[in-house]
Amino acid sequence: MNNQLIGFTLGILLLIVGVAELIPAVLDYNAGHSNAYDFLGCAIVSIFFGGALVISNRARQYNLNLKQTFMLTTLSWLCISIFAALPLYFSDLSLSFVDAFFESVSGVTTTGSTVLSGLDEMSRGILLWRSITQWIGGIGIVAFAIVIFPFLRIGGMQLFKTESSDRSDKIMPKTINLVASLLIIYCGLTALCALSYFVLGMDFFEAINHAMTTLSTGGYSTHDASFGYYDNAAVQYTAALFMFAGSIPFVLYVKYLYQGKFSFFEDEQFRVYVGVLCAMITFMAGWLWMHSDYSLIKSLQHVTFNIISVITTTGYATTDYTAWGGFAALFFFFVTFLGACSGSTSGGIKMMRLIVVTKLLNLQIKRLIFPHGIFSMRYQKRPIEVSLALNVMGFMGMFVVSNVVLAVLLSLLGLDFETSVSGAATALANVGPGIGDTIGPAGNFATLPDAAKWLLCIGMILGRLEIMTIFVLFTRTYWQD
Repeated sequence: MNNQLIGFTLGILLLIVGVAELIPAVLDYNAGHSNAYDFLGCAIVSIFFGGALVISNRARQYNLNLKQTFMLTTLSWLCISIFAALPLYFSDLSLSFVDAFFESVSGVTTTGSTVLSGLDEMSRGILLWRSITQWIGGIGIVAFAIVIFPFLRIGGMQLFKTESSDRSDKIMPKTINLVASLLIIYCGLTALCALSYFVLGMDFFEAINHAMTTLSTGGYSTHDASFGYYDNAAVQYTAALFMFAGSIPFVLYVKYLYQGKFSFFEDEQFRVYVGVLCAMITFMAGWLWMHSDYSLIKSLQHVTFNIISVITTTGYATTDYTAWGGFAALFFFFVTFLGACSGSTSGGIKMMRLIVVTKLLNLQIKRLIFPHGIFSMRYQKRPIEVSLALNVMGFMGMFVVSNVVLAVLLSLLGLDFETSVSGAATALANVGPGIGDTIGPAGNFATLPDAAKWLLCIGMILGRLEIMTIFVLFTRTYWQD
């Protein structure tokens, strides 16, 4: 396997991390905080290793075959997570390496689980770095989801091949145009979100931080109370709007920006997603109104924000929704698995796969009733290939198996049933908070044993990279020439 391009690409990514680390370094230096020197030192280390990889791996061809792409995808998230953890480890937070790595993985995978508390008194450099890791992870997963994942055929993403993508097994350099378009849109939406927050009363620093973690559907906040700190309906509805914006296919933005074609409602996945979202919000708002002291307006506000936060796998919270009762806790646990749209910054199973599975089940029912009938499955008015349906079912099966195995391993470490099951689910779905007093919306992951944190790190990376991307590396076939 020719690893020149893999090393070169990893070097570029580490250079980006190193340059990004200079931003919180400057911020803390201006504030007279000692963390500035930690960020500066880590930036130098990242730039050194990144530069060394770039210089020593001058790629002469810029095509990746499928085997290289599997390896690059996994190593990219792993390397970025390690180097992004260094400033947290060497800072004044006095974190163990496992805690620093957990926080970094959670950021880069845009999960939003945290081991930190006392955010309100924390250095601004640390808070900004957490937001930057999620922002980088958000645009990273969009680029991989739209440009690379379709070629990996890991279950559903094939439908996102665009006209600018090569139809062979090569990832061609012309896709840089698509990546550049995605970056422009991502930056534009982030800036618009930050401006909206600022106009609605956040100070400039908080607006920038929350804009980065909103568009990336990451969920890191500058306050322990998350968005519950802002008891303002306008701010919360604005956050819900931009979480939604980050959870829809970014190719739709590209089409609108460069073709002037508003085709959002022509997209089947988008229509189903909006329909499911509206149905859940309407139902849950009515239920909360009838079973709590909240007014209908307040019920709608809390339910809208928190359902969008969970289904987009952002992980913000305005209140501990698990305290609404057993049904509410079960409802949000179910929503944890869904996810939003493929080709977005969100995690979870995603609507595209749920649509394909629903169509497949409907097809099987028809065949049982009419054994000699001829039926077909269609998505966006195009036939769904059998291989695609099998890939989706394979992913669903691996998602369930991974969830069960991870939950069992967590329970063997002494965690209670609620924490084990919801912890596994929130890691694989990249949501953030789990269920219960320990890792629920009102808690964090600091009290978990180190072994549990390592397992959850594996779960977060597995979920972010669509599970099969990593599992394929552990097969004998992959390493055969």
